[in-house]
Amino acid sequence: MVSTQPDDSAPKAPMRVRGKEQRTLRAGYIPLMDAAILIIAVELGFAETEGLGLELVRDVTWANVRDRLAFRQFDIAHMLSPMPVASMLGLGSNPSPTIAPFSLGRGGNAITLSTRIFERMTSLTTLTDDAGALANARALAALLADMRARGEAMPTLGMTYPFSSHNYEFRYWLAAGGIHPDRDVKLVVVPPPLTSDALAAGAIDGFCVGAPWNMIASERGAGRIVAAKQDIWALAPEKVLGMRPDWAEANADTVSRLIVALDRAARWCDDPGHHDELAKILSAPEYIAAPEGIVRRVLSGEFSLDAQGTKRVVPDYFLYHGKAANYPRPDQATWIYSQMIRWGHAAFSEEGLARARSAFRPDLYRTALGKFAAVPSEKNGAGYDGFMDGQFFDPEDVEGYVERFSVRSTSAAAKGTIES
Repeated sequence: MVSTQPDDSAPKAPMRVRGKEQRTLRAGYIPLMDAAILIIAVELGFAETEGLGLELVRDVTWANVRDRLAFRQFDIAHMLSPMPVASMLGLGSNPSPTIAPFSLGRGGNAITLSTRIFERMTSLTTLTDDAGALANARALAALLADMRARGEAMPTLGMTYPFSSHNYEFRYWLAAGGIHPDRDVKLVVVPPPLTSDALAAGAIDGFCVGAPWNMIASERGAGRIVAAKQDIWALAPEKVLGMRPDWAEANADTVSRLIVALDRAARWCDDPGHHDELAKILSAPEYIAAPEGIVRRVLSGEFSLDAQGTKRVVPDYFLYHGKAANYPRPDQATWIYSQMIRWGHAAFSEEGLARARSAFRPDLYRTALGKFAAVPSEKNGAGYDGFMDGQFFDPEDVEGYVERFSVRSTSAAAKGTIES
């Protein structure tokens, strides 16, 4: 067990003289591996060391988390990185303003197709066990063409929320293979803990979700993992800490203390020497409720792609702290905005761009951590050229970037009409 006592080499919340602030916080989360930083902040006392009481509330759907934060049942929340961006753009059924002063890490997602679909892909093409994400996407495109020729219904694919990294990564992967996600397949929302069961029951034909649910599906023989998040965009943001901007303003010192506690928890989670203990904690029934062995393998990036023992190791599959994983970078919010434009979920405007970027708050992160802030450099920054299709993202030319994609929506922006 690591010591949770502060020392001279650990960040400390800045001392301020302020009015009375809230010190006991309710935090909503979904049972996923990337809730680990919040969980460890409680389990190992990092929050308590900063004078905070952190009550974790497990939820089932991202829409619930969004609504409970908006209606003040939660003070803070484990959220998908596009959720604050969507909220600041006024998108969705309940677009309450939300900001993210801390990223909860990178990595963790994967795309899984049903064994039936994957077997048809391999019989129709020359896929090998070591085929990459792009080859798998192209093989699925070939199968879809064959299915259309036979008059078969399009496959149903699950993702966790319309304004999610899963939705935009799934769309990116499909489009890179020549598949239009709004015409060639049917995308539906499935809560993360239900994805494996839905695949096994035949209710969906594939899904994109966070760990450990992909490996649970593959090891039970229900599906085959065909792409990891790192294949699509190596350094993409994943989950963030969400909060209402008015609450953050009224509790500025508490926010700084919280960021310090989460920074220390993130550093602890990233240490491979702690992964056995971390797997044991996360697998508990009150948290993720998944087999400890699977959780441990996921932490090491050791994939069981299918039930036949096909293996793959993905380096840095989870980054809880390294490579400035906790820095809420506005340029990454800009990329999320570009994908909303690409798929007709928003229209480009300078005002929209400013609102999207305002969702990620590096100023609060820097204020809390001072010299301990892990700030991106040119070497470990956004990774603008790390995309599976070779595209280069220029945050200074969002419209030009979107127009370079041959597969994209040509309809008018939805302007917040997407239901979730």
